[in-house]
Amino acid sequence: MRILVIGGGVGGLSAALALHKIGAEVTVYEAHPTSGDDLGAFLTLATNGMIALAQVDAARRVADAGFPLTSMRVTGADGAALATVPLGRHDEPLARYRCLRRAELCAALRAEVLHRGIPVRHGRRLVSVTEGPDEVVARFADGDGAAGDLLVAADGLGSAARAAVDPDCGPPRYAGQRVFYGYTTTAYGEPERIEMIRGSAVAFGHAVSPAGETYWFARVAGAALTAGELTGGTPDAWREHLLPLLRPDATPAADIVAATGDRLMAVNACDLPPGGRWRTTRTLLIGDAAHAASPATGQGASMAMEDAIVLAKALRDAPSTDAALETYERLRRPRVELNTATSARLTAGRAPARRPGTGPAGIPDEEVVRRLDWSVPL
Repeated sequence: MRILVIGGGVGGLSAALALHKIGAEVTVYEAHPTSGDDLGAFLTLATNGMIALAQVDAARRVADAGFPLTSMRVTGADGAALATVPLGRHDEPLARYRCLRRAELCAALRAEVLHRGIPVRHGRRLVSVTEGPDEVVARFADGDGAAGDLLVAADGLGSAARAAVDPDCGPPRYAGQRVFYGYTTTAYGEPERIEMIRGSAVAFGHAVSPAGETYWFARVAGAALTAGELTGGTPDAWREHLLPLLRPDATPAADIVAATGDRLMAVNACDLPPGGRWRTTRTLLIGDAAHAASPATGQGASMAMEDAIVLAKALRDAPSTDAALETYERLRRPRVELNTATSARLTAGRAPARRPGTGPAGIPDEEVVRRLDWSVPL
C-alpha cells in the first residue's frame, strides 16, 4: 500500500513510523521548507503517548529528548498545596510522563523516520486532493504532485485537507483562553514535578528541566488575541499583560514571568467542534486535523500518537481499507471527542472527575492499553 502522509509534525511522523511497521510504502509531505529549529512551546507526553511510541520502538529516543515528570502538585492562589499526586507508571521508565519542547519532540520523531528510510519531502504545501477509483492524488503549491492508495492528513488545526474531506466544516473555534508559554534560566520548583497553580485570574503551570530552566504556561480567559496582536506582540507586552494578573496571588507565578526574557510567546486556544467528517474513500484526517482540543488536558500530542497506532493496526488487521477506516473511526471517535469535551470543561473552569481514558495518577485504562498493544489484534 502506498500511503501519503500530509504533515511532518507529531501526528504525521508518528503515523509514518506506525504505517511503515505494517509494511506500507510511506512518504511524508511537509509544508515548511526545512525541519526548523524554532524555540516553540513545550508540551507534556502522558503515559498513553509514551506507550504508543513504544509500539514503534521510538519511546527511548523521545524519552532522551525530554525530562521525566513523576508527580504533580496543585496549589491554590493563597499558596497552599491542595494535592500532590504521582504521575504515570514509576516502575516503567519509558512509560513515565515526559516534558519537552515541541521542536525537540518533532526532531526526535524525524530522526527515527529518517533512520528507517522513510522519505520526508519538505516545501510541499498541500493545495488540493483528488480521489479516483484507483488512487488519491495530492497537489502541492510548488506544482508537484503525488499519488497513493491512501492519504493520511496530519496537517494540524489549520488542515488544508479538511475541506476536501468535510466541505461543510467551519473554521476552528476559539476556546475562550489565550495561552502564554515561556522559559526562564532560573529554577523554580522541584525536579520531576509539575506545579499547577489555580490562580485567582490565571491557570498557571511550571516545571524545572535538568538544566535548571523553568518551563511555564499561563491560561487566561478573555477575548481572542487578534491576528495583529499575535504577530506584533512582544515578550515585554505579554509580561506587562500577565504580571498584574499574577501579582495578587501568593505563588511564585509572577516572579517566574518577571524572570522570563525574550523566550515568551502567546497563542489562542482553539478546538474543533465534535461530529465533523473524518474520512472519504481514500483520505483520512488524524490528530488535530480531525479532533483538535484546547490544550487544557495536555493530551494533544499523545492522542495523535494513539491515532497513529490504532490506524496502523486497523489497516493491518482489517480485510479491506474501507473496513480499516471504519474500525479506526469507531474506536477513536468516542475517545478523542471525550478529550475535546473534557478540555473544554477545564478551559471553562469546570474540572471533570478525571482525565479522559485514565485511572488514578494518569495511568491509562486497561482498554486503552490493549488497543495500543501492537501484539493484540483490534
